[in-house]
Amino acid sequence: MGVRQIASLAEITGGYDAIFCDVWGVLHNGVRSWTAAWKALAAEREAGRAVVLITNAPRPKGPVAEQLASLGVPAEAFDDIVTSGDVTRALISQNARMVFHIGPDRDTSLYDGLDVELVEEREASVVVCTGLFDDDNETPADYREMLQRLRARDLPFICANPDIVVERGDRLIYCAGALAKDFGMLGGRTLIAGKPHAPIYHDAMARAAAALGRDLDRSRVLAIGDGLTTDVKGAMDYGLDFLFVSDGIHAREYGTPGNPDYEKMAAHLDGFGARPVATMTKLA
Repeated sequence: MGVRQIASLAEITGGYDAIFCDVWGVLHNGVRSWTAAWKALAAEREAGRAVVLITNAPRPKGPVAEQLASLGVPAEAFDDIVTSGDVTRALISQNARMVFHIGPDRDTSLYDGLDVELVEEREASVVVCTGLFDDDNETPADYREMLQRLRARDLPFICANPDIVVERGDRLIYCAGALAKDFGMLGGRTLIAGKPHAPIYHDAMARAAAALGRDLDRSRVLAIGDGLTTDVKGAMDYGLDFLFVSDGIHAREYGTPGNPDYEKMAAHLDGFGARPVATMTKLA
């Protein structure tokens, strides 16, 4: 498969009315943001396109917007934000009230305003996972016995962040999706609303249409992302064109970050059945 390389987002956006852009790995790496990326999105808004950030962050959009601002991404770079945390709140509301939370304390804003009680593992009737308790030092192996206990009780496992790993600076850290994967391999029931699943895209479509002030067709939406199993699969399953950013979580699979081996990248995409409209090393 030939892969089209572009130097500027503006090269391909003429036929689109809206852009759904991933956040972690495209706009920032958890430590710093990339100015060229947010400027490219701001330019698309100036050109009259709606820009919705679509992220598997397990928190509501308010804290995500605050994090973006702290990393130097201005509000003019996007019209709205849809997070996995936002759409996961509906799953939490539809399930049991007694919640055992797996994840860091910084994610507890996920429950703000919901009629739930955070309880100890033995009291829970549902599990909600936003990540590892200490993702700087832990791995999924540290949770093996806990997941076996939860599976033995047949508790539903709500995953607020389907990502397996994300970049934090020059490191890859595990996310809630890694624990959901292990729980599923034990035969457990997992509930997921973030990418690549449809609910987060339904929400993004509604917000983009609201920003434009009119209905929006999927054929006029371009998705941007760096993760094959989340961003790319989600766009493909939802029927969206997509731009693949190679210098993200898969960068090391293509050689040196920032200087990908395009034959390796093409083979990787082809093996996944992915047909991007174009690729970029970093969004610009």
